[in-house]
Amino acid sequence: MYTLHIGNKNYSSWSLRPWVLMNVLDIPFTEKLHVFGPNFTGRTEGKSPSGKVPCLHHDGRVVWDSLAIAEYLADRHGGVWPTDAGARAWARSAAAEMHSGFAALRNACSMNCGIRVRLNEFPEALRADVERIGELWAEGLARFGGPFLAGASFGAVDAFFCPVAFRVQSYALEVPPAAAAYSERLLSLPAMRKWYAQALAEPYRDAPHEAEIAAAGTILKDLRERVRHPATA
Repeated sequence: MYTLHIGNKNYSSWSLRPWVLMNVLDIPFTEKLHVFGPNFTGRTEGKSPSGKVPCLHHDGRVVWDSLAIAEYLADRHGGVWPTDAGARAWARSAAAEMHSGFAALRNACSMNCGIRVRLNEFPEALRADVERIGELWAEGLARFGGPFLAGASFGAVDAFFCPVAFRVQSYALEVPPAAAAYSERLLSLPAMRKWYAQALAEPYRDAPHEAEIAAAGTILKDLRERVRHPATA
């Protein structure tokens, strides 16, 4: 049995990737939540060599980093990457671009599922990242026929962009119609709705994440449940 170590669902975009992939592909796993903050156990319990999440444990093996986890799962399960060689090459390239790029988007629009924000500014680097997201999504949908990026089935490349769908929702990012429809398609997946509901219900607040959001813009709505455990904030 797989054990997937993750961080707070409200904030952890990296954790979302393997979590949603395994859920959509019906790969059974046990989930272990590590709450961000001074008592973060992903590091102190030695669950992840990097001290970060996500991290997958399986048969005595430890696999850390979301892309490495996707490749580990691909060795054991179908559906992670397309079977067609051309679609597979494109999907891997797009996932890798998301994994290593889009720094402006990450910095200006950190994932926070439960809020709606009006950004204080929209720098050119962020604009370029959002435009590239729209181009990339449109290319995949047109080239492979949709409804997912590399064809008819949800796979790792879609999982890697699921956090972007939450960012589009939280920050009202404007993308072309085809990309907007794809973002809504991701948000409507049962696994994504489950993650979102659990993110809203989390009683935890991480001060650095909250400060980052407050500095980025004006919070228009906070849909999360009220904090019940102030000591974790």
